Amino acid sequence: MHTSSDVQTRTSTTTRECPECSTPLPADGQFVQWCAACDWNVDPGAPDPEPGRIAAARRRLAHRYGQELADEMEGAGVARPGRDVAALLALTLSMLVHGLTVFVAVAGIMLVVLGWNSGAQPIIGALLLAVAAVLRPRFGRLPQDALLLHRADAPKLFELIDEVGVLTGTTGVDVVVVDAKANAAVTTYGLRRRRVLYLGLALWEMLTPQERMALLGHELGHFAHGDLRHGTVTSGALRSLHLWLYFLAPSEPEGLMDRFVNALVFLPRCLVLGTLTVLDHLTLRASQRAEYLADASAARAGSTEAAVALMDRLLLCDSAESVLQRESVAARMRGGAAGREARELAEQQLWERLAERMRAVPAHEYERLRRVSARRGHSVDDTHPPTHLRRRCAAAGGPHPAGVVWDDERLAAVAHELAPARTTLARMVIRDYAG
Repeated sequence: MHTSSDVQTRTSTTTRECPECSTPLPADGQFVQWCAACDWNVDPGAPDPEPGRIAAARRRLAHRYGQELADEMEGAGVARPGRDVAALLALTLSMLVHGLTVFVAVAGIMLVVLGWNSGAQPIIGALLLAVAAVLRPRFGRLPQDALLLHRADAPKLFELIDEVGVLTGTTGVDVVVVDAKANAAVTTYGLRRRRVLYLGLALWEMLTPQERMALLGHELGHFAHGDLRHGTVTSGALRSLHLWLYFLAPSEPEGLMDRFVNALVFLPRCLVLGTLTVLDHLTLRASQRAEYLADASAARAGSTEAAVALMDRLLLCDSAESVLQRESVAARMRGGAAGREARELAEQQLWERLAERMRAVPAHEYERLRRVSARRGHSVDDTHPPTHLRRRCAAAGGPHPAGVVWDDERLAAVAHELAPARTTLARMVIRDYAG
């Protein structure tokens, strides 16, 4: 993303008037100089890279549904996702996809058992079993070597999460995974579907206390309102279909055999692609709806003002990670004793410096980023509604007061519980941060 302050400094402190309409321009050399009257230079960044065909189609569909649901949200409101016809059809189609995996596994077993005395059948059966093993549904697992916080490690943080969960109509989480990214997410892991919250410090540290409440409200809102695409059955089917596309991808024809194989897999690949397209159509609207409802939960938890501000902060996420990269490179460029001291100092001040830079972004830069978001349809990924629509709906859904207030005592207690993770991650960022 071509965002901001820390990503772009192609500005001019000498230009005082817009070359298009002669409107006076802010004289701030740290940020992109642009005209709010005519949008001159509002988006000087390079165009977004062209997505693949599937991602492009999904993005167009997500933006269409996002606009439709935004209009609904500003009207009568968006109802909680239910078991409508589209959801039932999606579950049925997902079960058929998983049924194909079962069929491949059974066929592999039959070929191995019944064709044991032959030469080719057991080999083909073993290949089918390997394919079925790759396609099988996954229940998720915690990342290896991650910084994990359990309830005993951070009781005040979990108490806060529980309180936000009650407000949004759900329960808390079992584990918090803390990393250095400018992101946050929730998911489940294991057969018992335990809940996990991924908390990125680069995002957490740039937020005010009430914006953090909005962030927790949004993430836990996904558990409260559901998301068909993230359910075990549907997400597993989507994953299987993408793997089938990978298995059936045509190869570069170098001979007659390659052309024959490409012709042989053409129809199955079209069938898989068509099934994936249908499943996208059946699930993306519900996924968009769940996202808007999670934003409504953010407003109830942190306040409407905090939820709207959170949408603006999301526009700075790429800039925040760029700051971490530059801090890492700058600290590692110096050698010797002075270099060690510089790295130690950078580790101690990393998160404060990041928060200071992100909170110093002026109002006119946020306005520019919002206009760029509307032009480019910026979203977290190709299944989310555009961020500017989410911001608009969060503002229209209130005003909500803060449902959970983060006082100074609680702020200090949670900061104390996160201090070891902050220290460890700061050291990792400064010593070897790849983004």
